Amino acid sequence: MSTAPETHHGQTTPEAMVGGVVRLVSLPEVCLRVSEMLEDPLTTANDLGKVIGRDTGLTARLLKIVNSAFYGFPSRIETVSRAVTVIGMRELRGLVLAASAIEAFSKVSTDVLNMAHFWRHSVYCGVVAQILATHCRVLHGERLFVAGLLHDIGKLIIANKKPDVAIEVMRAATEEEELDFEVETRLLGFDHAELGGLLLEQWKMPESLCDAVRYHHAPQHAKTNMLDTSLIHIANVFTCIAELGLDIESSLQPIEDFAWKTSGLSPDIMHDVLAEAGPRFTDALEAILPRSYLS
Repeated sequence: MSTAPETHHGQTTPEAMVGGVVRLVSLPEVCLRVSEMLEDPLTTANDLGKVIGRDTGLTARLLKIVNSAFYGFPSRIETVSRAVTVIGMRELRGLVLAASAIEAFSKVSTDVLNMAHFWRHSVYCGVVAQILATHCRVLHGERLFVAGLLHDIGKLIIANKKPDVAIEVMRAATEEEELDFEVETRLLGFDHAELGGLLLEQWKMPESLCDAVRYHHAPQHAKTNMLDTSLIHIANVFTCIAELGLDIESSLQPIEDFAWKTSGLSPDIMHDVLAEAGPRFTDALEAILPRSYLS
């Protein structure tokens, strides 16, 4: 096992790394405003439509998503207010966040990371998490898609702020079969999950989403909504297994007993979940990602 070069740690803190990135990848004001408005029970679909409509780029991305095969609505949806009525306010907040985050990070140089692979992994994890939520009869399970989509967003921060660490993580994971978050902790003193949770906090996202991202490798440490965190943990491992063509016993990262107990699920669900995820993943990919990530 290689030792961390001195330059990889020292003064670095999660707060310093996230603070540096927030200035580069701030969410549009519209996204933050939508999140605030949804805390007000008097907010209407028309209210949200007017606010989102001020950002023409975001409006176009949202309408592309809701008119995609991922949703499969029989007739075309022409306005944001109609989209809110059809898919619901909670899901709209998630889609605004997802579309905004992908767009924000598209402007950041991450030469050391294959962005197409990164977002494909993230979208697949989101799809699997949403399917798991239906098996657990979770109310408003669409939030799990967003949590899955953003679970690894801290890796983009490391790739941007500490590219040497990102390269070493990839090397150790490939050559020595170490788990990426363990290598990050060894080199930095914290991992991508902590950075992702902190970034979402800075973006003023709901605590349950922040926790699901922050503790997706250790769901037993979640402070709120342990079920969401457990489902993202299971979805992430299932995604890695699917990508590598492994079975559940061969996975480098075992699924925590806490996650099985909290969710009430069992390992034998994996085959059915992954079979369902395939076609939904293709639809989600087309809907969510810019064309540059699909090539």
